[in-house]
Amino acid sequence: MNIERELGKRSKHQCELCTSTEKLSVFEVQPPKKEGLEANLLVCEVCKDQIENPDNTDPNHWRCLNDSMWSEHTPVKVIAWRMLSRLRKEGWPQDLLDMMYLEEEDLEWAKATGEGAPSENQIIHRDSNGAVIEAGDSVVLIKDLPVKGSSMVAKRGTAVRRVSLDHENAEYIEGKVDGQQIVILTKFVKKI
Repeated sequence: MNIERELGKRSKHQCELCTSTEKLSVFEVQPPKKEGLEANLLVCEVCKDQIENPDNTDPNHWRCLNDSMWSEHTPVKVIAWRMLSRLRKEGWPQDLLDMMYLEEEDLEWAKATGEGAPSENQIIHRDSNGAVIEAGDSVVLIKDLPVKGSSMVAKRGTAVRRVSLDHENAEYIEGKVDGQQIVILTKFVKKI
């Protein structure tokens, strides 16, 4: 059985991640847990380079995962999960990860390379009670907060949905209050 030919049939001769038809090759998902078609996928040169070299990652290229994460083929879902985990700080990948479902065994395989695991020097955002805040979470204000640069006051009890995180400072999050995007100190919020 020629793996490349079989993968070509399975993928209609397109990259199984971004649907490109240029410079396709077989990519074995590491560590190998299965064999043959169940351990490989057909990828383009751009996807392969970005998977193997995290410094070359272009977040906009991976918006294609919005479609490919729903593949019926496990290797495609595993790589989609890994790339979404790598990009989760962008915001939109976290939304896709929240929707994605992998069987327990497949999720273990996806996590086997350590992708998505918190790094030692990762900034962790915590609310006033010490609960960890992640991108996309909802919080409620625990104090009236004047908004710098405007006459607006964000009232206590206001819910702020789908917050984004400042990746350089653990004390700052961002969210919309009354249609205005503002920066909020984490000590003045409680996670919902």
